[in-house]
Amino acid sequence: MRKLLLETLTGNPGERVPFWFMRQAGRYLPEYREVRASTKSFMEFCYSPEKAAEVTLQPIRRYDMDGAILFADILVVPDGLGQDVWFEAGVGPKLTPVRDNATFSKLGMAGFHDKVAPVYETVARLKKALPEDKTLLGFAGAPWTVLTYMIEGSGSKDHGAARQLGYGNPELFSRMLELLVEATAEYLCRQIEAGADAVQIFDSWAAAIPEPMFDAWIIEPTREIVSRVRARHPDTPIIGFPRLAGAQYERFVAKTGVNAVSLDTGVPLDWAADKLQPSVCVQGNIDPHLVVAGGKPMVEEANRILETLKSGPHIFNLGHGFVPETPPENVKLLSETVQAFRR
Repeated sequence: MRKLLLETLTGNPGERVPFWFMRQAGRYLPEYREVRASTKSFMEFCYSPEKAAEVTLQPIRRYDMDGAILFADILVVPDGLGQDVWFEAGVGPKLTPVRDNATFSKLGMAGFHDKVAPVYETVARLKKALPEDKTLLGFAGAPWTVLTYMIEGSGSKDHGAARQLGYGNPELFSRMLELLVEATAEYLCRQIEAGADAVQIFDSWAAAIPEPMFDAWIIEPTREIVSRVRARHPDTPIIGFPRLAGAQYERFVAKTGVNAVSLDTGVPLDWAADKLQPSVCVQGNIDPHLVVAGGKPMVEEANRILETLKSGPHIFNLGHGFVPETPPENVKLLSETVQAFRR
């Protein structure tokens, strides 16, 4: 049976544009909140294969998306490396900061796969449970984005501690990036071996990088991950997402070797069609907050995106993930709008 999303990722778009949504499994769905309430902590939730698989499948049942993305979190990787990771209600992720050689020396690949093994089990469960025409997407955070949490010890508005470590102690910073490249490539390969059809690398904080460091901190680590994954799984598509990278998108696509690139909300579509789509599949990019508003403006914007990008490989998606206050009925209308469009 055809997998429209997977075929589009490999440069063979069909008449209908496939779609999935970042954070499509999440707090906006009452059935998600019910499952989440049955676990004591968010990390426990991520490491509960039965529950993680269930919430991954929930939006597929509701909206019939073409792709299901594994439910997990990008901070599974530092947790697997030995860093303390936890989530505080109303606050978000918290980690014991890594800012010196002594703390970094406690991290490593020993025991990594054992710690994150429940994620691989979730992928295997999903592979069996998903309809044959659906594409199963694995994912990981990109090294820079994950590193910001590891260094800051939490989310951050300006990632100042991470940037200062990069400038002030480039040797330690480079060693941390190298460890994350190794762990991330291994993590993605194991997801593919468990059943993922394609994977996405999320660089959510790419906008924080000054131009002179963009190659070293964003492009090169991603390029190395792509190279390592492709060496073992040459036919598995890889999606990159250098969120808010602006004009750097073009260099990112040219130098990393990704098969597809996610567009944030601010990327001009005519520019993307001209500069990116001839080389890769593009994915995006409706504003998640427009989906909160819904109605005619949402439908009109969805059709504008679909029409502008219809000449090349395109997967309809958001410019970032759904926000918790998104009405499920608006997601239904958006899904129906995309499903009705023909090139």
